[in-house]
Amino acid sequence: MREGLENVDWVPLESKLLTAAAYAADARTLYLRFHSGDVYRYFDFPPELYRDFLGAESKGRFFLSQIRNQFRYERLARLVVANMK
Repeated sequence: MREGLENVDWVPLESKLLTAAAYAADARTLYLRFHSGDVYRYFDFPPELYRDFLGAESKGRFFLSQIRNQFRYERLARLVVANMK
C-alpha cells in the first residue's frame, strides 16, 4: 500500500461523490476515497477544515467548494473495497 495509507483510520461517508475520508493530523494530510475507487491525498490540510468537512451536511458540496482546486494533491491509487465495516 502507498505510504501513509496504512496509518490512517477511514471514516465511511454518506455521499454521492465520496465513500470515505481519513486524516493524518501529524502530516496535515487529508485522504479522500471516491465512488470510482480513486484515492487522493490533499497536503497542508488544516485540522479545523477536516472537522468542518465531517460536520458538513453535504460532503460532496463541501469538497467542491472548499477542497477541490484549493490544496496541492496527488492521486494515490484505485482501491476496490469489498466491505468498509
